[in-house]
Amino acid sequence: MAQTEGFPWSPGAATAIGSYPGDDPAEAVRVVLGELPDLPHLPELPARGPGADLAGRTAGLLVELPVELQPSGWRFADRPGRDVRRAHDRLAHDLDALEELAGGHEGPLKIQVCGPWTLAASIELRHGDRALKDRGAVQDLIDSLAEGVARHVAEVARRVPGARILLQLDEPGLPAALAGTVPTASGFSRLPAVDAPIAEEGLRRVIEATDAWPLVHCCAPRVPYGLIRGAGAKGVAVDLSVVPERDDDAIGETIDAGVALFLGVVPGTDTVLPALQATAAPARALWRRLGFPEAGLGEQAVITPSCGLAGASPRYVRAALERCREVARTLHEAPES
Repeated sequence: MAQTEGFPWSPGAATAIGSYPGDDPAEAVRVVLGELPDLPHLPELPARGPGADLAGRTAGLLVELPVELQPSGWRFADRPGRDVRRAHDRLAHDLDALEELAGGHEGPLKIQVCGPWTLAASIELRHGDRALKDRGAVQDLIDSLAEGVARHVAEVARRVPGARILLQLDEPGLPAALAGTVPTASGFSRLPAVDAPIAEEGLRRVIEATDAWPLVHCCAPRVPYGLIRGAGAKGVAVDLSVVPERDDDAIGETIDAGVALFLGVVPGTDTVLPALQATAAPARALWRRLGFPEAGLGEQAVITPSCGLAGASPRYVRAALERCREVARTLHEAPES
């Protein structure tokens, strides 16, 4: 089946958000390749501990901005130490597994990093407040992250030379940063809101640092679709269960602009999955409300779990990914009239 013009995947594709249970990178890659052959991704295993978590994994990519782990979380440090080395080692093991098992893969391959605004809200300054509080520190972080992500994309491309790399920036904290609801380190106050043009420019600088196909994942309510599009993202990944109908206009504009939607329709933790058509129904309902021909749903939308799968059991992970694949196929091959 030929891939859709403008998108690097074939119509009817499914993928996952990123995180998986367990601590075996090779097994996780095998599951991904087996269950998501059309759009596999590099799995993340946060159960291994600090340095494998969303913030720590990406903080390890920062160039000339070392971090260390404190009881309160990740903090900028004077020099690289064991925490950075541990993050590097865990990512290296992941890439070794990817190269061994998927080195011959040809086609789209997704990798994930923490976006700049969620990262700035997760790392503390040396004196203990969040980096998000200090505009200069945020700019330094964005510069460092852009350089580190570019190196990471190049390394993945070297190990899987036939891949068309998709870069997912995970920004669950972006709506809170824009709304001014990110708590201070003490928790007694809130940090000032980030102006939308500044947030957009920060995302753009990371996106434009590489030639990877960019998308932004935000599983929180109040997804800033217009800002994400303006930053240059070609895809937006959301948890469809928390998307209110009041977002319909913004989503419709996103579809009209040719931006792909990664729709989370399968629960990310163990549950009894509903029937196939019931799982597909929210995606169909969205497209129908917006008035777009349903024949385009399987081309412009990619089906995913609602969020990461780190809290799921291995058995459920396989069932959830299989269901994502089935939903994607039925939305493309059997659109309802």
